[in-house]
Amino acid sequence: MFWLAILISALLFAPAMLHLLWAIGAWVPIRDEAALARVVVGAPGLTKMPGPIPCALVFVALSFAAALPHLTSFPLRTPLLLIMAGVFGLRGLAAYLPVWRKLVPEEPFATLDQRLYGPLCLVLSASFLLFSHFGA
Repeated sequence: MFWLAILISALLFAPAMLHLLWAIGAWVPIRDEAALARVVVGAPGLTKMPGPIPCALVFVALSFAAALPHLTSFPLRTPLLLIMAGVFGLRGLAAYLPVWRKLVPEEPFATLDQRLYGPLCLVLSASFLLFSHFGA
């Protein structure tokens, strides 16, 4: 289970760091803010990235999720692992729901959501679920 914890942390580390950079106004890996917003948010007509507070909150949440499998003595670890499994599972499934497609139809987000973001969330969901039942 050690390697699964490492995998979860590695999969969450990159998006966490990107959200931290976005929170401080560093538009990476795309320098054009409007283009970056189309890639990572996908809402129609959006020309600006979300503000520093939402980006910082996502950074904190992803960082906590990345650390959680390693916090073996944390008293609420198992329920939080199950909550993480649920959150990532719902987000992963959303990528394939018509109502979600209507909310975030912009390209290239829509394609990336179904090919990368959604599947990544489903993998994370399954990993958190496995870890909640078998992790040490």
